[in-house]
Amino acid sequence: MSQPTETPRTFSDLVAGYVTGFEPTLSRFGLRTSDGRVFTVYLGDSLVSQVVRNLGDERRDTSASTRDMLAAGRYVFVYGIFHRWEGGERIEAREVVFPEERRGSYVFEHPGWWVQQATEIADFYLRGHFPDGKYDWRHFRTRLTLGGTHVPDAEGVDVRQETDTISRLVYGLATAYLLTGQERFLEAAESGTEYLREHMRVVDDVDAVVYWYHGIDITSSGQRKVLASEFGDDFDAIPMYEQIYALAGPTQTYRVTGDPRILEDIDRTVALFHRYFKDPERGGFFSHLDPITMDPRADSLGRNRSRKNWNSVGDHAPAYLINAYLATGRPDFAALLEETADAIATRFPDEPNSPFVQERFHEDWSPDRTWGWQQDRAVVGHNLKIAWNLTRIGALFDKPEYAALAERIAQIMPAVGSDTQRGGWYDVVERVADPDSGAHRLVWHDRKAWWQQEQSILAYLILAGVTGDPEHRRLAREAAAFYNAFFLDYDDGGVYFNVLANGIPYLVGTERLKGSHSMAGYHALELCYLAATYTGLLITSSPLTLHFKPQPGALPGNVLRVAPDLLAAGTVQVARVWVDDEPYRDFDAAALTVKLPVSSKALRVRVEVEPVQMRLRISSDFDGRTAHIHLQGVVDRAELDKFRRGLSEALSAGPRRVEFHLGQVTEMSRPAINELLFQRTKIGLDVDFVIVGCVLPDVIAALVATDAFLVDPTPTTPQP
Repeated sequence: MSQPTETPRTFSDLVAGYVTGFEPTLSRFGLRTSDGRVFTVYLGDSLVSQVVRNLGDERRDTSASTRDMLAAGRYVFVYGIFHRWEGGERIEAREVVFPEERRGSYVFEHPGWWVQQATEIADFYLRGHFPDGKYDWRHFRTRLTLGGTHVPDAEGVDVRQETDTISRLVYGLATAYLLTGQERFLEAAESGTEYLREHMRVVDDVDAVVYWYHGIDITSSGQRKVLASEFGDDFDAIPMYEQIYALAGPTQTYRVTGDPRILEDIDRTVALFHRYFKDPERGGFFSHLDPITMDPRADSLGRNRSRKNWNSVGDHAPAYLINAYLATGRPDFAALLEETADAIATRFPDEPNSPFVQERFHEDWSPDRTWGWQQDRAVVGHNLKIAWNLTRIGALFDKPEYAALAERIAQIMPAVGSDTQRGGWYDVVERVADPDSGAHRLVWHDRKAWWQQEQSILAYLILAGVTGDPEHRRLAREAAAFYNAFFLDYDDGGVYFNVLANGIPYLVGTERLKGSHSMAGYHALELCYLAATYTGLLITSSPLTLHFKPQPGALPGNVLRVAPDLLAAGTVQVARVWVDDEPYRDFDAAALTVKLPVSSKALRVRVEVEPVQMRLRISSDFDGRTAHIHLQGVVDRAELDKFRRGLSEALSAGPRRVEFHLGQVTEMSRPAINELLFQRTKIGLDVDFVIVGCVLPDVIAALVATDAFLVDPTPTTPQP
């Protein structure tokens, strides 16, 4: 009996990988995917290409130079037409997307990339919710359209404002202020926090706890409070994750302002967790309470009765608890971090039954594999979130089990949770492999959600920074490349909720929205903040600038804590501080604290944090005529990109004179000298390049020998 022949097929798809070699005479190149498969890609006459661009940037078309850019080792995305027939395949590229400006120089590793993206995303939400520029949260609506406007039914009589959606947006706005220092973001975050306190908060003075409404309905006759959740999974219950995320925005605002009223709300909400949600006998926290009796074992809870889950245990750390600890340094917050991390490390792993963690439990920690939509399924992002947060908490409690589980998750997830052909990370998969194919089948679709990409980027970034493992950095780069290539909405602003497997936005139903029960700027802006933190401080050795505005007399001892995240002691230090734009020196570099001056008004505090171990430190200032460039350390080939960026930023001010302060340079390579010569030629003969101060003899000799530099032992301003 003859075997059926394969029907020829033609379809479009995406493939991502590393160029293995370009054959110009045949107009084709090899492409090796993340998991090692090799494709041959042909280039046609209709080919276009571009470099990944940031929100707020113009398209960076590279169509004319595509062939010259296809250097071996370069990571690219190729969208093309796949022709398959029996015994053969041909891929014809229609678009090539380059995440690198040059080979090895990924656009999102530039120090300003994530700060710019944060500004654009935060402004998108401000325009959408407050088009008049007045941050009156009475006009906030949970749902926001693709284009950044309130959905039509928000103009009706009854409108729901969900507490967590407001809190998540407040978190994003406070985070944008931390990164940018733009007053509009803090003004909106503070007014949003105040709105939550006034309208969504319940103060129980008898039990000394605070809890938060699910939301309120705005009606023509006033407001209607909604106590229990009306979201399907949690209907008529008080879910712990809603109480957790109610703290996200206020806590991040507290990091900036030190408002003691917010800290009291945090303390009283944590008291709620301990009093009602905590299981004192078996450990962990219950996922739901009955809204009347506050009993986690009430029959009225149905499938949520006596349950524990990922959200009730694992969401404390990223949503509010790490930020509360960073702002206060309090041992009780540290103890709760350790308690939740211990529960995760002990209870959640499920090998050899599954490579994915167990996410839902009964009261006795036995697995619950029949609950609702989850059944025996894994949320890929939750696994990555565990790796990310255990690594963070491991900086505070150096427990080998934290690092071991984080590393194990990082090692096994790519094969079972990522798209190794196209890039990016999937949503929900079966926890147990299919016996026929051996694969963990996708549950509903092959779409990729924005927040799960965030978890992958942050997990592999922090692991790369902590361990130095190049495999972690490769996976972080691949994840960040997919996110920046396909999730940024250049037309309307913000980021997409979901994209298809091939990167095309999925714009149907609630996934078309950019404001909803699930989306409000939280994850996108958290990503901007922490990607900037991990990339600069742990990987590329670049400083990070943070902004605070503490209220007068709000902080104990007038001490402002400025640690950007939970990082191992001795990893980063405070380099410089400005108070109300004036240099300020009363700070403890190693402790990451600033002793604030006594003031009757809120102070604007700008802090530059840098890695303790930096091979090259470069900074510059401009006095209106002269650019002063200060270098310290080694300027070799490995630091050439950083040197080039710092030089370009200083020269972009248009100086008439450029002074190079090289007294603390211990080595300057020939490529660095050539870079100076190149820039000297570009800037014009009427601009002097001047070497000032005491410089190593071999360095000054090499520079002077070029006849392109002047030497002046007396700089116009003292070296800092």
